[in-house]
Amino acid sequence: MSSLPPLLSSMVKGPALLPIIQAETPHEAVAIAKALQDGGVGSVEVVLRTRQALAAITAIRTALPNLLVGAGTILSAADANACKDAGAQFLVSPASTPKLLEAMIDTGLPLAPGVATPSEIAMAYEYGLREVKFFPAHLSGGIEMLKALSGVFQQVKFCPTGGIGQHNLADFLALKNVFVVGGSWLTPANLVKAQQWSQITTLAAEATAIARQIKTAA
Repeated sequence: MSSLPPLLSSMVKGPALLPIIQAETPHEAVAIAKALQDGGVGSVEVVLRTRQALAAITAIRTALPNLLVGAGTILSAADANACKDAGAQFLVSPASTPKLLEAMIDTGLPLAPGVATPSEIAMAYEYGLREVKFFPAHLSGGIEMLKALSGVFQQVKFCPTGGIGQHNLADFLALKNVFVVGGSWLTPANLVKAQQWSQITTLAAEATAIARQIKTAA
């Protein structure tokens, strides 16, 4: 296993937001990414849930070089390596196993492996990882669970994803053990299907304003 890669928190650009992009084509992916960037977002996660996901990563990297572009839904070593080859700058998984953690670490890319229980957090901690994805955040206890975990895992920072929106974004961002918040609420499927890019930009701008307000108050 390789030495630990840089922390994802040191790479995230702009506000502490990590919106998800799920696109059917590279062209659509670029349009979504540009709409988010126009709203102030500096980092995005392209999920491997469509056939063109890898091509989407490459396309966004080419079209929007100032945007930090990562890959999500990493489930295997093959996924991790393919995403790195496509140009992904960081990796995110929905779950954690020893083999998956080792494969993601071996890419040398910053990562946030998925955890939902103290045992999974402890496993990631044993591998030297101090930043993880808390998923599904809402169903796994949400804000109260993250508060409880902060006392035990004092060196671990979280990227909560799942069940987060404009209504509770500020509450998650205000937690000391949260370094970035992820999710798909900024790229709802109905807006993507209708190509309502300006509305996605508006949502992103609203979230960016919330994130900056929390940072200023901290």
